Amino acid sequence: MFNPSQEDVRRFFCQVYAKQLSDQLSDALETLAGLWVDEHPEYHSDLADSEAALKRHYGGEAGQSNPFLHLSMHVSISEQCSIDQPRGIRQAVELLAAKRNSLHDAHHEVMECLGTMLWESQRSGQPPDGQAYIDAVQRQATRD
Repeated sequence: MFNPSQEDVRRFFCQVYAKQLSDQLSDALETLAGLWVDEHPEYHSDLADSEAALKRHYGGEAGQSNPFLHLSMHVSISEQCSIDQPRGIRQAVELLAAKRNSLHDAHHEVMECLGTMLWESQRSGQPPDGQAYIDAVQRQATRD
């Protein structure tokens, strides 16, 4: 299983952004990540300087999110949907995206569900509960 360090993740997204700026070819994962980088121009300044990004602490002060965590979650959700793992996540995300008329907005809601599932797993010491995650996304999609 691939387990990148914080530094690896930050370098990856900075490299993706640098490749986009210079019109370099990207591999499949970089292309996917680049789509989400494009959706978040507010993060471009963070991605433009990899050395500063490696040193910066993103502690959530003043409501600022961690761009690397946020983009990683977009990529993770996209990958989950592409292979439908956990089973049913693709349909749940598609339903939510249709309801919100925006895949991007749907992803932001799914991130909350994903974060909750991971937090519960860490808190309980149990493996992540994929069915609870899908159920939470489906509830988001079916509520008014």
